[in-house]
Amino acid sequence: MTGIPIGARIQVTGNSGSGKTTVAERLAKALDADFVDLDALNWQPGWRALNDSDPAELERRFLAATAGERWVVSGSYTRHCQRTFWPRLETIVWLDLPLRVCVWRIIRRTWRRWRSRELLWGTNYERLWSNFMIWRKDSLVNWAVTQHRRKRNAMLAYQTDHRWSHVRFVRLTSPREVEAFLATVAERAAPVRPQQERR
Repeated sequence: MTGIPIGARIQVTGNSGSGKTTVAERLAKALDADFVDLDALNWQPGWRALNDSDPAELERRFLAATAGERWVVSGSYTRHCQRTFWPRLETIVWLDLPLRVCVWRIIRRTWRRWRSRELLWGTNYERLWSNFMIWRKDSLVNWAVTQHRRKRNAMLAYQTDHRWSHVRFVRLTSPREVEAFLATVAERAAPVRPQQERR
């Protein structure tokens, strides 16, 4: 599709709770591209993570999911992404939202998923108390807090790394910027109606 400034092979990344999945789904719909959820490829029953237990299988799945020409990927897993689809990547949409926003979203989302018994990626249910126990390493709140600065510094470094000079980085730092960006993409991606249909 012509006129879209971000290309057809996109990754949406950011801290936990930044809204990666929601943004990626909306972009995929607007651009008529495949939606790829990296968490769905990684998490196995019993919260077994392939990035720990079988990274080679995880990377095989990443390659298969991004073999096409039009896709929007949601998730981080940066080391594995760089070894698989980053050489073909056109744009990274970086959701660099304030930490307080991410933490609040994690708390709200965890509570909602736990109350509704939402099945995550077809294999697991939300863990309530472990996510809220910020002193535990397996807590999402703990992860968001401890990784926030590291992820930001790493993403800034990638933008000046010659290996990724072919990738366009779109940094969004607030929910308002995210909504404005999505609205712009949707507007430019919308098909132009014939003159008689606009009357």
